[in-house]
Amino acid sequence: MDKEILAATEILQKGGNILYPTDTIWGIGCDATNKEAVSRIYSIKQRRDEKSMLILLDNADKLYDYVKQVPDIAWNLIEVADKPLTLIYPDAQNLAENLIAEDGSIGIRIVKDEFCRKLISRFGKPVVSTSANISGTPWPPNFRKIDRNILKLVDYVVKFRQKDEARGKPSGIIKLGSGGEVHVIRE
Repeated sequence: MDKEILAATEILQKGGNILYPTDTIWGIGCDATNKEAVSRIYSIKQRRDEKSMLILLDNADKLYDYVKQVPDIAWNLIEVADKPLTLIYPDAQNLAENLIAEDGSIGIRIVKDEFCRKLISRFGKPVVSTSANISGTPWPPNFRKIDRNILKLVDYVVKFRQKDEARGKPSGIIKLGSGGEVHVIRE
């Protein structure tokens, strides 16, 4: 695992894109602060850039680096989540502008998965995570189901967990308002 983290980190540092296992499903990732790398993911996915992607962090304390204000309810939700949970926060900051939604929000998931935590920690910045599929097609439940074109378009394919046959599932998604509003998007 450590060898793959080093290899993936090198690609991220150079502004490249990776295909990697996350705490949910396989994702396409890049440096969340690099506008060109983010643009390339939109191109790979054949997706309009008005449709925001989420980022992964290894530690909830880093939320303040990427959102101006963390609603109090976020801390409770992070603490009680028993499965991967993406929270959409208002007022994103310090990220590639083409990653932030039109309303200024950003989806962030604090990962517990060891591979993702170590990758993000070593890289030192948030990593984009978006499902490894062409926009409008079903997300792949495991590595074997990833479209071969995606494999050719990314700069690096992580070799860790490729043989895992478990069926991954996307995270739950909750959007938080600046006034403490909570809107469940996906359970």
